Amino acid sequence: MALWGGRFSTGPDQAFKQFNDSLPFDYQLVEQDIVGSIAWAGALEQVAVLTREECKQLVDALHSLLDESQANGVEIASSGYEDIHSYVEAKLIEKVGDLGKKLHTGRSRNDQVATDFRLWSRQTAQQIVVALKSLQGALVQLAEREFETILPGYTHLQRAQPVLFSHWCMAYVEMLTRDVSRLNGAIERLNECPLGSGALAGTAYPVDRERLAEQLGFDRATRNSLDAVSDRDFVVELLSCASISMMHLSRLAEDMIFYNSGESGFIELADNVTSGSSLMPQKKNPDALELIRGKTGRVFGAFSAMMMTLKALPLAYNKDMQEDKEGLFDALPTWIACIHMAESCIKGVKVNAERTLKAAQGGHANATELADYLVAKGVPFREGHHIVGQLVQIAIEQGKNLEELALDELKLVCPKIDSDVYPRLEIAACIAARQALGGTSLPQVREAINTFKQSIAD
Repeated sequence: MALWGGRFSTGPDQAFKQFNDSLPFDYQLVEQDIVGSIAWAGALEQVAVLTREECKQLVDALHSLLDESQANGVEIASSGYEDIHSYVEAKLIEKVGDLGKKLHTGRSRNDQVATDFRLWSRQTAQQIVVALKSLQGALVQLAEREFETILPGYTHLQRAQPVLFSHWCMAYVEMLTRDVSRLNGAIERLNECPLGSGALAGTAYPVDRERLAEQLGFDRATRNSLDAVSDRDFVVELLSCASISMMHLSRLAEDMIFYNSGESGFIELADNVTSGSSLMPQKKNPDALELIRGKTGRVFGAFSAMMMTLKALPLAYNKDMQEDKEGLFDALPTWIACIHMAESCIKGVKVNAERTLKAAQGGHANATELADYLVAKGVPFREGHHIVGQLVQIAIEQGKNLEELALDELKLVCPKIDSDVYPRLEIAACIAARQALGGTSLPQVREAINTFKQSIAD
């Protein structure tokens, strides 16, 4: 039975019912709906709508329903009720009779669903924070394992300057740190309790909303009933956090796909995150990473759809808001699955340090170091930049690296160059020179690793 039938002489037709019903997806809120109902029963007892015995009967029945519901998701979704609130109320009435009809006193599905959805969002977001930190831990472990491995750094996908592989790992740790910070901020802002706001104007019963908020683990009760039932900023924020973080995961995936390619050969992915070809027996495809990259667009789409849904809604609740759930119910599990898969890729990766070093030594990645050498000799940087460009041209023509050019060839272009240039052009020297905060020198990367570890310990 619908919760609103008295006003209507006939019921909805089947097409409208199918179009209107949300139970096929909001059944996922069953735990939160029952937990919120338990808290509401206590609030009604405090204002004498329920006696102590009635409250106990309802709470016992709700606990029993919670136990039954947790293993019955598929059955609930196909049970034919309009939404999760209708389902819970009907099942409660089956257990306690007409007493179950008293529970909705002073409450609306508007504040009910807003509360349920915040509870679900908070719980899921907290799980994602844990997953993000676990991925960071895997990246730090890889950084320590490959601490001194040298990797070509790229700009425009052209070899630019050598960096430590550990420095590359810690770059993604930094990105994930921002993801964690954003998500924690979103959790803090969503952690307000709308229950007791009614349909839009507030409840007519003097319930203690701050106590309700505390019972449900919220930091506070919402302050405006109109806003409370129509606010979906928390959905937008979580989808924004998911989109930014998925963009980071996609960049990580793209780097690793490139490093894993036959053309690079810098890394080899483990068998448990790769697949083969139905035609070509030799193939080992980076499917896990490609799926992370592919699923990023799916999360972006959910964020865009939510913004479009909300952009022109008047206060307060509108049925459009029913569209808030499917996108988030898909995006957050997709996000957490991608985090776990990225962690599996990181944990199983093998790094070919000889190949990465050889690549870093090619492509004249020490050209900037040579320009800095000229600056130390009194040559203005812009002039030194031009000189090094000329030397790179000569090296390319001869099929050599800069450090392979003879001293007289170097002096022909710039007489200030001397034999002390060769130690400066070694890859290790290029790495060691980057001593400023955030650079790729060994001490700076070690400091970055230790700082992260200390932040976790704290």
